[in-house]
Amino acid sequence: MNNEKKATAPVQSNEALGFRVIGNNAIASEKIIAPRYSYWKSVFRVFFRKKSNYFLIGLFVLMILSAIFVPIICPFNADENVMNAELFNKSPAYMMKHFGFSFKWLFGSGKSGNSIMYNIFAGARISLALAIICAAINMTVGVVLGAVWGFSKRLDMVLIPLYNMIANVPMLLIITVLVYILGAGFWSLVLAMCITGWFGIAFFIRTQVMIIRDREYSLASKCLGTPVGRIVTKNILPFLTSVIVTLLATELPGYINYEAYLSFFGLGFGEKVPSLGRMISDAQAAFLSYPWEFWPPVAFAALLTIILYLVGQNLADATDPKTHM
Repeated sequence: MNNEKKATAPVQSNEALGFRVIGNNAIASEKIIAPRYSYWKSVFRVFFRKKSNYFLIGLFVLMILSAIFVPIICPFNADENVMNAELFNKSPAYMMKHFGFSFKWLFGSGKSGNSIMYNIFAGARISLALAIICAAINMTVGVVLGAVWGFSKRLDMVLIPLYNMIANVPMLLIITVLVYILGAGFWSLVLAMCITGWFGIAFFIRTQVMIIRDREYSLASKCLGTPVGRIVTKNILPFLTSVIVTLLATELPGYINYEAYLSFFGLGFGEKVPSLGRMISDAQAAFLSYPWEFWPPVAFAALLTIILYLVGQNLADATDPKTHM
């Protein structure tokens, strides 16, 4: 009875079951059907998985655009009310009462009757330009030289003693001495920060390259006759993407901090050049008497530094291939 039921049961075709005949084509059998993988698409997917990154990126873009366009639309004039002593060091409430409600006087006036709000954006523009230029120069030179340094024994013999001498001198002391020699100014400060700023980055990259260059896939490429330059650019540097991004995340805020420190002691830009560090330096004497002159630039510089650090760390985590699994 059971055998009769089995015999009369409908037989489903392979196509109905979801199978199809491939045949015995050797080339077709080697093809693997898989979705196309994009490394950077995966990076940004992991990065924006954290909802807080949307807020950080939006706030950072807003600060950057404000620092670029506010000084153009509303130029800062340090001597705007220099002839009217009644407007020196006045609170936001006083300036609003005198001029009416205005974005310009939201943080009150400075020691020369100038707008603190306009001064902050003009100073942020200079400080950000300095940080971006110095980071671009030092990171480019440091990463390229470090990659070559990790493979070249001759270069290692020359640079290791030089690095040991420079590394024992605090970076801030080197910058301070160079600024004294070169004088105050934007490009003097850029030169002072870039003369030796790349050395630490190059040494760190050199160490990472030496770790990766002896791994199996790098040795296999070398045995197959792959040029050293191609091994560095295709095998090693892509593997160090997260490390490079982490370095960049610490470098950008670091230059802003250097500028603020030097300007605090009168060694930064020229006296007529606005910067966040100079604002803090000028206001520190009036910290208790006129707090509205001190805290807004401090808060802006601190917020910018924190955002750069957090975005950089989150991006470094996203560029790590282990997080894409």
